[in-house]
Amino acid sequence: MAGSPTARRRRLSYELKNLREQSTLTCAQVGAALDWSGSKVNRMETGSGRVQPSDIDALCRFYGTSDELREFLKSLARQAKMRGWWQVHGSGVPEWFNIYIGLEQEASTFRQYQCELVPGLMQTHAYTSELHKTGAHMSAEDIDRAVQVRMERQALLKQPDAPDAWFIVNEGALRNVIGDRALMREQIERVLDTAQLAAVTLQVLSFDSGTYPATGSFTMLGFPAQEDPDIVYRDGITDAVYLEGEHHVREYTRAFDGLRAAALSPQRSTHLIESVLKEYAR
Repeated sequence: MAGSPTARRRRLSYELKNLREQSTLTCAQVGAALDWSGSKVNRMETGSGRVQPSDIDALCRFYGTSDELREFLKSLARQAKMRGWWQVHGSGVPEWFNIYIGLEQEASTFRQYQCELVPGLMQTHAYTSELHKTGAHMSAEDIDRAVQVRMERQALLKQPDAPDAWFIVNEGALRNVIGDRALMREQIERVLDTAQLAAVTLQVLSFDSGTYPATGSFTMLGFPAQEDPDIVYRDGITDAVYLEGEHHVREYTRAFDGLRAAALSPQRSTHLIESVLKEYAR
């Protein structure tokens, strides 16, 4: 079962929607039968509102589910109310990114392409801090909180049950100087260290890779439970997009496979990164 509050909420929404669709009823019809509004049913199925255990009791009686499923759904509803470790940092982490972190904590597979910056799970404290200071209207306290959350997230790749993580990084992200050359030397060393972790595969999309899918940066998360569909995540300055449909996942999987084919092999990628490190060391 999904472990983080975000993942539990997502699983609960999926299960409730599945029960309604099996009954061939609309949200409005279910709401009318329970003396609720159709929008309340919709909010429960989209994870945009809290679901009380009493709501689960009412829905399960209406759908005629087993006692075992009812208790499972009630457990999901209770645990979805818990706070994740990252949420104690408050305004240092925007709400739309809270959702992503919760999903990231439960992922069993992780596929990411970065075209401008070093992946967040590989960044040093100094690199991350510099990024948040540049162009961000955040207080010094919120910047510290945001940086701390990113540093704590990196423990994910070192856990015994770490997700199978595959990174593709554009060569430009390695050569784009953030801060100064000393900062970048430390950062490239961190990239090399992270690439040695058992759960990590790293490829570099070099400047001479030729034609490849022009997608912009994105992340794909897969989950251990078959009931939890894969998700594609793309973020911006003020918000993020979460894509779950089969069509979206299929097309981004195809794009990632194209990037993987165009990029250098992991071994050749390491050689290129080492050459970039030597340049920063001069």
